[in-house]
Amino acid sequence: MFYSSTFTSNTSTNYNSEEFLVIENLVKSFPQPDGSRTVILDGINLTIGAEEYISVIGHSGCGKSTLLRIIAGLDKPTSGMVTLEGKEIRKPGAERMMVFQSYALLPWLTVRENIRLAVDEVLKKATRAEKVSLVNEHIAMVNLTAAADKYPDELSGGMKQRVGIARALITRPKMLLMDEPFGALDALTKRKLQAQVLEIWENHRQAVMMITHDVDEAIYMSDRIILMTNGPEAKIGEIITVPFDHPRDRASLQNSQEYYEIRKKALDFLEHYS
Repeated sequence: MFYSSTFTSNTSTNYNSEEFLVIENLVKSFPQPDGSRTVILDGINLTIGAEEYISVIGHSGCGKSTLLRIIAGLDKPTSGMVTLEGKEIRKPGAERMMVFQSYALLPWLTVRENIRLAVDEVLKKATRAEKVSLVNEHIAMVNLTAAADKYPDELSGGMKQRVGIARALITRPKMLLMDEPFGALDALTKRKLQAQVLEIWENHRQAVMMITHDVDEAIYMSDRIILMTNGPEAKIGEIITVPFDHPRDRASLQNSQEYYEIRKKALDFLEHYS
C-alpha cells in the first residue's frame, strides 16, 4: 500500500525544477553467503533541482544512507544510474560534499586547519591569500571565529558539526549531502543549528539531500520530503511537497494548519510501515 497524496499550494516552493540530479531505476543489492542477493533499494526514481532542498525519511534499514553514498560516489548501484547535470556519477567528486553525523574531524588539527584541508585538496589553484580569506569567511559563516584555533576535543558537538558544515561548503559544491547531521545533538543545539544551516542555504542556494528521522526537521527545512518504504526492497512510497516560502520562520510554520496536515500525513505513512 502506498500513500499517494501530495500537498501543493499556490505559493512558490522556491526550488529549481531543472533536472540537475537524476536517479533512474536504481537497484542496490548485496550478495549473501548462500549465493543469493538481498535487494536493499528496488527501483528508485527521483529528480532533484539545482537549488532544491530534499529530505529523505524512513525507518532504519530502508537504505537511506546507502542511497546517499551512491549519490556521493562512495558506493555503486547494482543496476540503474545516477547522473549529475547529465553525467553519470561513478566516483566521489568535489561537486558533491558530505556532512556526516559523526563529524569526521581530524583530532590533531584545529578548526581552521580542518576546514583548510578541503580548500587545499579542491582549490589547488587558489593563492594563499585567497585560501586564508575563504577559510576565515566560512569560519565566520558558522559562527566559529572565536574557536578557530581550538582542537576538536575542545569543542561541543554542535561546534564540531558546524566545522563539518563549513568544510563541506567551502569548496562551493553543487550538491550538499547530509547524513542525519543533527541526530547526535541535544534539542536546543539541534534547533539552533537547523536554523543556521537553513539560513546559509537560503543565502547560498545549492542542491541538498538530507537524511533524517525527524519529521518536524524535514518540514521546516525542505522543499520536498521523500518517504521510503521499509527494507529490504525499499522504494519511494510517498513524496510530499512542502508549500512554504523561504526564508522560513519556525513559529509561523508550526502555527499553520497546513503544517499539521503535512506532519500528520508523514507520521501516518511512517506508522503504517512501523
